[in-house]
Amino acid sequence: MQEQIDKDLKQAMLAGNKAAAETLRGLKSAIHNQAISLGSQDTGLSDEQAQKILASEAKARTEAADIYNTAGETERANRELLEKKIIDSYLPAQMGELELKILIDKQISALGATSQADMGKVIGAVKAEAGAAADGATIAGLVKEKLQ
Repeated sequence: MQEQIDKDLKQAMLAGNKAAAETLRGLKSAIHNQAISLGSQDTGLSDEQAQKILASEAKARTEAADIYNTAGETERANRELLEKKIIDSYLPAQMGELELKILIDKQISALGATSQADMGKVIGAVKAEAGAAADGATIAGLVKEKLQ
């Protein structure tokens, strides 16, 4: 994944695509910083670790776009959403709500969860199985709905 980001960054720079180049530079920087903090700058991060960083970056762009829209800054919000779209191209496709509900039901029955006190265990199990293909906030909302 990191090699693909490097390759795409070079292409964006050659094509003069400033938005893509800036976004990809930011992603490289976030991945590099995480590798340093984990002490693995020599070996680099696994694709799974990089996906977590990219998912976090995508979520940050969504939150920023919401804030900009609330403030009436539609141009800045659109820029954030464009960056999110670029980041999303490196992430696995997101699970649909139906798929998530099936996975949640499976984990609830496997763990014997019956109340909201079990919410954390169920969310953790669903996140572990879904990986970057599902947003944590969406999972939490659906689990809460099921356990009420």
